Amino acid sequence: MEEAPWLSAEKRGLAALLLSSHQRAFGMPLIATARPGQSTRLCCQELFSSSFPVLAHGIGDDPLVVYANAAALQLWGRRWADMVGMPSKLTAPDEVRSERRRALRQAQTEDAIRGYGGVRIDHDGRRFMIRNARIWTLWDEEQRSCGQAACFSDWWWI
Repeated sequence: MEEAPWLSAEKRGLAALLLSSHQRAFGMPLIATARPGQSTRLCCQELFSSSFPVLAHGIGDDPLVVYANAAALQLWGRRWADMVGMPSKLTAPDEVRSERRRALRQAQTEDAIRGYGGVRIDHDGRRFMIRNARIWTLWDEEQRSCGQAACFSDWWWI
């Protein structure tokens, strides 16, 4: 039987960075199992099945989505294979992408921000508002920035 894509060795490493970077940025764990000595596989499973959306993208001028948990996939109406690998800017409508870029730059400069809000768009073009999102920088083992992640639990259709 083939392993779930979010449990691959690459994504387990990414999930570990996502969780440790969140702890670094906010001084608290993103999920309950994210504590020293805990199984990475267990953390990956909890992160993927969390009730709130979690997304991450890589670096570059037009970064690609590198992670989306089940709540994010459901909200955006996409399968893993469709969401992971797409340009992250496509999670937001054209007219708000400059605002989104400013927030991402601010989060990069400050390492993290809380309280972000903005309009997003799902696969079918339906718009929704997110509020009180956290955005944080992902740091690799060499302490180099390697992407950004976001999570939120406050959203509604508009």
